[in-house]
Amino acid sequence: MPRRHILRAQQFDMELLKTIFRRADQFAIWNEVPWMKETVRERCRGRVQVSLFYQPSTRTRISFGIAAHRLGIHVEPTENAREFSSAIKGESLEDTIRVLNAYEVDLIVLRHYEEGAAQRAAAVSSCPIINAGDGPGQHPTQALLDLYTIRQSHFEIDGITVVIGGDLTRGRTARSLAYLLSKYKDVRIIFVAPPELRMGSDVLDHLKEHGIAFAEHDVLEDVAPDADVVYWTRTQTEHPLDGIDDNALQARYCIDEHIIDIMKSDAIVMHPLPRNSEISTAIDGNLRAVYFRQAGNGVPVRMAAIEWTLGLL
Repeated sequence: MPRRHILRAQQFDMELLKTIFRRADQFAIWNEVPWMKETVRERCRGRVQVSLFYQPSTRTRISFGIAAHRLGIHVEPTENAREFSSAIKGESLEDTIRVLNAYEVDLIVLRHYEEGAAQRAAAVSSCPIINAGDGPGQHPTQALLDLYTIRQSHFEIDGITVVIGGDLTRGRTARSLAYLLSKYKDVRIIFVAPPELRMGSDVLDHLKEHGIAFAEHDVLEDVAPDADVVYWTRTQTEHPLDGIDDNALQARYCIDEHIIDIMKSDAIVMHPLPRNSEISTAIDGNLRAVYFRQAGNGVPVRMAAIEWTLGLL
């Protein structure tokens, strides 16, 4: 069977999305179906997943670890590999992947600070690679869980209006979500960002090619009343841009009680986390603020994604 990598959001078609989401639905009620646990774990017993993280991570690293553990997969974690692996000695990413392949691991979950790193790893790997974030490039499994969360609140994704805002130049989660939304019919995307941090032309060209209506604004208040989903992101200070004052820009873009008040009653506010000052803690208790449920969806969605890469789905 050909290797099943997860490298970018564009690779998913509608049938595969439905397959992964149906399986995630089953994993979401994991504790209510005791017989499922042993059946799933028996299929995965003896498999090994290496979590190779060259950048700090909380949600992605831990949720992949929990997902693998629930599937019965042993996890070998490498946290902060940029400082605490042979990378500090000058070893290339490609050589690291080749060494892990020599150890006959079954799956590598890779986070890297360079865009395109996941594709480089996949080019030399004999086992599946899952891109867990590559610099300002993409974060496809985050986009999967984001779309899954939207599906929970809006069973028909076709026809919805999604505001995607914040740091769109460097925001890999926003880029990946836009690519996935382009699979659906009559979706409208409104990008909200300061001119310095607008969405890249590669994503906009993709949306044009697929007939997805989109607009660009720099004032959230003007478009929030039209949104079914507001997806907000922090400024990516770990990828500095010359001449950009990230703190000043972030201070201009904050979702607070006023924004919630002017939104539709059934609209939702999402955020890939971590957040800084761009979402007020005052709205955490509002039913429309779903970002912690969104984070929780990372486990069942990544369980399904792992099964797919291993050819079990």
